[in-house]
Amino acid sequence: MTGRTARPRPLRVLHLGFEDPLMPGAGGGSVRTREINRRLAGLGLDVTVLTTRFPGCADGVREGVRYEHVGMGRGANRLTRLLGYVALLPRAVWAHPDADLVVEDSLPPFSSMAVPLWTRRPVVGMVQWLHAREKARQYRLPFHLVERAAVRTHRRLITVSEGIAERVSAMNPAAEVEVIGNGVDQTLFAEPAQLGRDVLCLGRLELEGKGLGLLLQAWAAIESRIDGDLVIAGGGPDEDRVLHLARRLGIAHRVRFAGWVAGPDKAALLAASRVVVVPSRAETFGIVAVEALAAATPVVAFDIPCLREVVPHTCGRLAPPFDVDALAAEVANLYSDPARLLAFGAAGRAFAARFNWDDLARRQADVYHSAAHRPRPELPSAPQPVPLEART
Repeated sequence: MTGRTARPRPLRVLHLGFEDPLMPGAGGGSVRTREINRRLAGLGLDVTVLTTRFPGCADGVREGVRYEHVGMGRGANRLTRLLGYVALLPRAVWAHPDADLVVEDSLPPFSSMAVPLWTRRPVVGMVQWLHAREKARQYRLPFHLVERAAVRTHRRLITVSEGIAERVSAMNPAAEVEVIGNGVDQTLFAEPAQLGRDVLCLGRLELEGKGLGLLLQAWAAIESRIDGDLVIAGGGPDEDRVLHLARRLGIAHRVRFAGWVAGPDKAALLAASRVVVVPSRAETFGIVAVEALAAATPVVAFDIPCLREVVPHTCGRLAPPFDVDALAAEVANLYSDPARLLAFGAAGRAFAARFNWDDLARRQADVYHSAAHRPRPELPSAPQPVPLEART
């Protein structure tokens, strides 16, 4: 073919992503799996995701990305999904000898399977989850020791926040760490800016980790000063305990449970709320806070690593960590100040605009090409996500 230059072969990425985005109850990590990978496919990368089995799962191509499910049986519960995935993942990786790069997502309860020890291909660790110490306290098993040892096997890592970057760098000072945050759904910016009535908490229902116990105590102190209700949206393991605590505190009549929300319903709920509270004891990014700001709704949270990165003082308020009285005061004071609410909403929307999936995907593509020692090809001016394809 004289006179023609052969096009380089696309970079082949094997992504070890614990949760399939289609799995019921999948968390924020699966959102990133979908949003980044479909854009990488639009940029010309060849991406295969090895993920866990769940009832009704099917291998196939979706939005230009191939999903293969690893495990035993139906994967009917979280424990069987985890055990089957951990047991069979190495064999599934070895079945893809043509991959140029392996990307290992962090996974609970121990964050990493030390993938660089059992593959000769370049590996990038994608750290979205780093709560092994909390899981160690919960289950009385040394998950945090496994996490520390496994993170130290990596030489190149991507984290979603500066707070997590500091933690992994302390575990592994030799690693090269790049911070690439999460993006937000751009439809949130189309929601009308408004002064809502209710106070919203959205996310996984956990009394401890997500701080719902602290929030309910704060709400009990201020509910008589608030016109609207406390709306709790989401699902999780502590749903019954959260409801029981609300009843014990005598505030159940001022707390509404909205259940799991997503898509347009989630966007409308965020925009229609007056204040969004993120009472978490620990976060790796704080996507709910950024989503609220994109919907022009101010945020109140605890002043902890990662959350302080995504709740600037111009967009919301931070209370001293786990101080229930301070959290209550911040919510009540902000709720009663319409001018400040509107100003915070406008500033929050401008701040959230930087969390754009297209830009983040291009940065991640650069890291992948560098880690695989492949020159980055000329990319289109903006990555075009591949349309949804029929499963094969």
